[in-house]
Amino acid sequence: MDFICELDLAIYKVFTEDIAETEVIITEGQLRHIRERHPDLSGDVESYLRETILHPDYILATDRPHTANVLKRFTIEGKGFQLVLRLKTSADPTGYKNSVITFMSVNRKRWEQYLRNRQILYRNE
Repeated sequence: MDFICELDLAIYKVFTEDIAETEVIITEGQLRHIRERHPDLSGDVESYLRETILHPDYILATDRPHTANVLKRFTIEGKGFQLVLRLKTSADPTGYKNSVITFMSVNRKRWEQYLRNRQILYRNE
């Protein structure tokens, strides 16, 4: 497991008030999956993950329990990115952590579709 960052509870409490800890991790398997399946992500993937979590543009609700879609547009590449984040709540077993499920680029059409069709929980003004 690799440590990514600490959650800013002031931002993520819009998802749930019941966040049991602030540490966010990614497993080696998930990191390998991101690098293999999403070759358009180059460079230090973990810095993109950290920046997305710490400074999201949007947090969207999902159909999965305790799971949020976090959207971030990076101006350097001009691309939008989607990070799926599983948040640990008090109902989760001991040993669970907030964790990155996946991270991928999102084209403009999909980005706009997410904003149109999903519940926006947080928007960076």
